[in-house]
Amino acid sequence: MDFLPAWPLEYNAQIAFGVLLMAGVLGGFLAHRISWLPSITGFMAVGFLIGPSGIDLLTQDALDLASPLIGVALALILYRLGLSLDLRAMLHERRLLLVALAESVATFIACYWVLAQLGLTPFLAGLTAAIVISSSPAVLIHVAHEVGAAGPTTERAKELVALNNLFAFFAFSAVLPFAHLATDHSWTTALMQPIYRLAGSALVALVIAWLLVQLARKTRAAPQYRFALVVGALMLGIGVADALLLSPLFVPLAMGVAVRTIESDRETLSEVEFGEAFELFFIILFVFAGAKIKPDLIVSLGGMALALVAVRSAVKWATVYGLLRWQGIAPQPAAASGLLLVPMAGLAIGLAQTADKLFALDAEALLALVLTAVAILETIGPPIAAYAFRLADEAGGN
Repeated sequence: MDFLPAWPLEYNAQIAFGVLLMAGVLGGFLAHRISWLPSITGFMAVGFLIGPSGIDLLTQDALDLASPLIGVALALILYRLGLSLDLRAMLHERRLLLVALAESVATFIACYWVLAQLGLTPFLAGLTAAIVISSSPAVLIHVAHEVGAAGPTTERAKELVALNNLFAFFAFSAVLPFAHLATDHSWTTALMQPIYRLAGSALVALVIAWLLVQLARKTRAAPQYRFALVVGALMLGIGVADALLLSPLFVPLAMGVAVRTIESDRETLSEVEFGEAFELFFIILFVFAGAKIKPDLIVSLGGMALALVAVRSAVKWATVYGLLRWQGIAPQPAAASGLLLVPMAGLAIGLAQTADKLFALDAEALLALVLTAVAILETIGPPIAAYAFRLADEAGGN
């Protein structure tokens, strides 16, 4: 009977989205039964259980179908993080900029040295060190919301994460020419391709952010449409970035920064509430991340990944703690600020996949190493973030 579907049924994007979301809700519910366990850990655990390394309910084909949804989720999170940075205000608040810059430089140097000592080639060590400068905005935002964190440490952490994600893009772009030359690409490609990606992404972000602000001003009398405007602008931004072979990761982050900077004090576009619907994107992002964890990869690269995680975490915490204490911040908020930079997730994966596309077989080890480090940090990161908010006495809106 040719009117019946083929069996077994094939996954489509809608089924994949439904499975990710419903399984994530179950994982989050179970995590809430354990008071000290963040829901992100539950999302990832259930993702691992139903993923290719578990019972294979979410097959690799299903994960591939869900990838565009993950791109949208990460874009929304990066845009929201970018809104925490007002470049005009940052020019007057140079002390935090100094902390972020020093922490990013120290992380790059320390991680590069460790990876080179462990036998990674210079260009792979450089790209990996640039990638791991980044911290996870998704973990920070979600755990802060979950524990009701509010206060100066929470705001400072958001600004530091936004800044070090920007610096991760700049460092990655700076290392790209050396990576191109190391893989026998031409001087033209080595010099122009990174400039094109970074400058082109920044220009696209600025133009669309300006357009978004102008449309928000024109429709000020109908604030109910502002969330739709933001989502539409973000979709346009990442779509244009893909079409022009730019960075769909840098564009939404830069858009957030640009919107916050362009707006006047009387405007509220940067204060648009994403509402409960925003939770959907966190759920699918972390269930997806859990499903992508490969235990055999962690075993084969565990030693190098653990060394990378340990050095990265120690340097980030020590640099932030030391500089904030020097600036007069009390010990507990300074320690908490450093801990909140430890988690690493989607942005690192995105940059690693970019390197994998650009350098194919030459970057296989980089992709595997970053995925392994992310698997470790996404597992320990949420509990660390929850502890940090309690340490700063800002959990529960204190």
